[in-house]
Formats: sequence, C-alpha cells, structure tokens
Amino acid sequence: MAEKGGMDVINSTLCYLERGDEYLMLHRVKKRNDVNHDKWIGVGGKFLEGESPEECILRETEEETGLQLTEYRYRGLVTFVSDEAEGEFMHLFTATGWTGTPHPCDEGELQWIKKAQLRALPMWEGDKIFLKLLEEDAPFFSLKLRYEGEHLAQAALNGRPLI
Repeated sequence: MAEKGGMDVINSTLCYLERGDEYLMLHRVKKRNDVNHDKWIGVGGKFLEGESPEECILRETEEETGLQLTEYRYRGLVTFVSDEAEGEFMHLFTATGWTGTPHPCDEGELQWIKKAQLRALPMWEGDKIFLKLLEEDAPFFSLKLRYEGEHLAQAALNGRPLI
C-alpha cells in the first residue's frame, strides 16, 4: 500500500503454462484502452484484497483459461516502473500441470506458441528478459524494468544493471 505522499503499486501475477516446447500465450486484442493491446503475454491479473500470489494465480488462470493449476512454481518478482502507468510488482509463475477444459478468454485469444517463436511476436522488451531467465531455469530472481513509454530504458537483475 502507498505511504503518505507515495503512489499506489499494483500487485499482479503472470503465469506461463508449459506444454513441452510451448507456452500458452494470450494475444491481448479484445479490451479497449489496454496497456497490453496487441501484445502477447502469459495469463494472470491483479490481486484481490487479501490474496497471496499463489491464490491470485490460481484464480486468474481459471478465470482466463478454464484450467485449474495442479503443478506450478513461483519463479520471480518483476518490478515495473513507468513514466506513463502505475508501478507494479508482478509475481511470475510457470505451470506444468492442470486439469479442466479450456474456454475462450474475454481479454484476448489464447494460443499455444513454440518457445523458439516467442521473441518474434509483439511483446514488451522486458518480457524477453524474463522469458530467457525462465528458459535457463534461473533460480528465483528479482527483475526491475523501467519504461519510458513503450521503450525499455533500464533493466536490473537481482539489483545489478543489465547491459
């Protein structure tokens, strides 16, 4: 929560469901005034009052996909700073097990995409950094991304600037 004179920071989750060499991706094309419009991202969303990161990702994944996660892993914390949007702490997960029947998502189109093809899709530059960390099976990490508009102006991994 915000301190006196501070700004609110959003807490959110993001999950990449893994099926072999593919991730389930969400192409954000359905919502108006969407900061992620036309970008490809994982599934997830904002915390509800009192939720833990795990409770949020379970709820958000089911709401957006119809799937109930059975095997998932908390991979890292991504701090977003922007000159155009609220700050955000995004809790990053991957999942390898689920049950249920997928349904259409009201925020965009869900599609299984080969990991090797992800970087060619429209996405945030910072997403490419944490997707690479996921690919490398990096230990739990803290990644700070500072944007000026849609341009990634600065990135730091575990407190150290990235080139």
